[in-house]
Amino acid sequence: MIQRINAQKGQALAIDGKKVEQLDRVVIRFAGDSGDGMQLTGDRFTQETAAFGNDLSTLPNFPAEIRAPQGTLPGVSSFQVHFADHDILTPGDRPDVLVAMNPAALAANIEALRPGGIVIVDSYDFTSRNLAKAGYTSSPLEDDSLADYQVHPVDLTGMTVEAVAEFGLGRKDAARAKNMFALGLLSWMYGRPTEGTTAYLEKKFASKPAIRDANLAAFKAGWNFGETTEAFAVSYEIKPAPMSQGQYRNITGNTALSYGIVAAGQQSGLPVFLGAYPITPASDILHELSKHKAFGVTTFQAEDEIAGIGAALGASFGGALGVTTTSGPGISLKSETIGLAVMIELPLVIVDVQRGGPSTGLPTKTEQSDLLQAMFGRNGEAPLPVIAPQSPADCFDAALEAARIAVTYRTPVMLLSDGYLANGSEPWQIPDVATLPRIEPDFATAPAEGETFLPYARDPETLARAWAPPGVAGLEHRIGGIEKADGTGNISYDPANHDRMVRHRAAKVDRVAESIPDLVVDDPSGDARVLVLGWGSTYGPIGAGVRAARAQGIDVAHTHLRHLNPFPRNLGEVLRAYDRVIVPEMNLGQLALLLRAQYLVDVQSYDKVTGMPFGSEELAEVVAQAVKTLDTPSLDRPRQENHR
Repeated sequence: MIQRINAQKGQALAIDGKKVEQLDRVVIRFAGDSGDGMQLTGDRFTQETAAFGNDLSTLPNFPAEIRAPQGTLPGVSSFQVHFADHDILTPGDRPDVLVAMNPAALAANIEALRPGGIVIVDSYDFTSRNLAKAGYTSSPLEDDSLADYQVHPVDLTGMTVEAVAEFGLGRKDAARAKNMFALGLLSWMYGRPTEGTTAYLEKKFASKPAIRDANLAAFKAGWNFGETTEAFAVSYEIKPAPMSQGQYRNITGNTALSYGIVAAGQQSGLPVFLGAYPITPASDILHELSKHKAFGVTTFQAEDEIAGIGAALGASFGGALGVTTTSGPGISLKSETIGLAVMIELPLVIVDVQRGGPSTGLPTKTEQSDLLQAMFGRNGEAPLPVIAPQSPADCFDAALEAARIAVTYRTPVMLLSDGYLANGSEPWQIPDVATLPRIEPDFATAPAEGETFLPYARDPETLARAWAPPGVAGLEHRIGGIEKADGTGNISYDPANHDRMVRHRAAKVDRVAESIPDLVVDDPSGDARVLVLGWGSTYGPIGAGVRAARAQGIDVAHTHLRHLNPFPRNLGEVLRAYDRVIVPEMNLGQLALLLRAQYLVDVQSYDKVTGMPFGSEELAEVVAQAVKTLDTPSLDRPRQENHR
């Protein structure tokens, strides 16, 4: 085993015949056929990186097909992990290292690799047939097409089969362990601990000793190959990142969101009911919540989207915290019942894990194209609060906030996550439960003798109506989708009453702004003329892009919206304090449209809908160009220093 010592960044030291180079960050992408176990390989590498103490961010990338033809470009699956000895915000624009398990994986990912980057290729599958499937007319391992990279052809399959021969597996089953060989090799190259993966494999395959032992042997063989081969003369060290004291775990957005829902039930004292129909990329929330019956969580896998939200709304009527989860196509189906929830004014958390659209669209890719649907995608005037998490870990806090608003204001709330957040991961500091906000249901109580219960009487502060679950004497009332009479809740067709109730429901949503914090702007110098404003998962790429622009000496401010309806109270002041406002979105400018309409500020939309997140370098260039094109600053331009 090589003893690792401190070295200056970029300096390689020879130790026992090998060199150890210290880096501050690296981006690795594992890529292969959808049956090659790349997601598992990436996840295990990530877990060990988290245990080591690096800051990290990941980007799994799945094929949309359940099982595309083996060795073809549509069947390529990849997992990218960015880890560093300092705080990072994104999974990286471009990988520094590419592990390609076949020609298709190489063809699909090589253009993303940085010039000079490392390519580790399983040479076993580079047959003429597989090369043709990937669109190659000649082997890139034999021509000069990869001259810009450090290429390491390694017979991963052949060495894996040889390493596991003693366990009596057929060649096909033996070859499946090649992902563990690759994991062992990369673990050696970047000094990752191995104990966690060893324990994982022993537990996962405990009932299949031959498979267990083969995977363990392949993993160890990969590590030993890196340590002994002449092909890899350098290994790398990335020190742990400094973090605030506390207990951490690596977490995906869907898992964090699930935990937030569980916490909301505990902090409100309400049983949680999830009514959901499986849909990519939201299904993991249903899977995770089904494990937590001990915390008062009931999950119902419905026969369709409409049944899922109908059951959740019924649970809210019965006094539970009703939750439904889906993606954009499911929101379309749920829209009528969402309108019913608006009409009967009951708490309901609606999670939309956005994906590429329209229709079936890009099921496994990410997008932010459901914002206008969340705002207006119902018949009639049916406003509801909309919030969006900014990172995988932030999904926990966003779920708590959605539940707080829903319960406090008696309204459905839309939570807009997306595929990038749902499947991506990062370190999460596990919060102290004692610090979590309390959510008060404040159920209605029976009226005094001689008085009449008024189900649509409103709290003067929140404008929320009473929450009166069935079965309580004295709280009997009408419920349904027909317009309610103000106060009594009786059916009413009176025009003036309808106008009044529509305005009440809109005013109630507006009141939410009084319980959310003012927008805070990151503008260190106070002299920036350009503001970059984002929402949802653009937080990481924008933040990294702003950092990169500042490193070039460019003054730029950054702020981010969690609450999209209603907006923070000071948003208009913030927007008018800058000469130019840039809004990057993974849609065709939906937030920009809303900002222009509400604040009459000509924000600059920067948008794309590729199914992949923005790159930080890309956004840094957008900022640089915006600053270049500005006129000379006015000396008397008003500043809003209190928002910095």
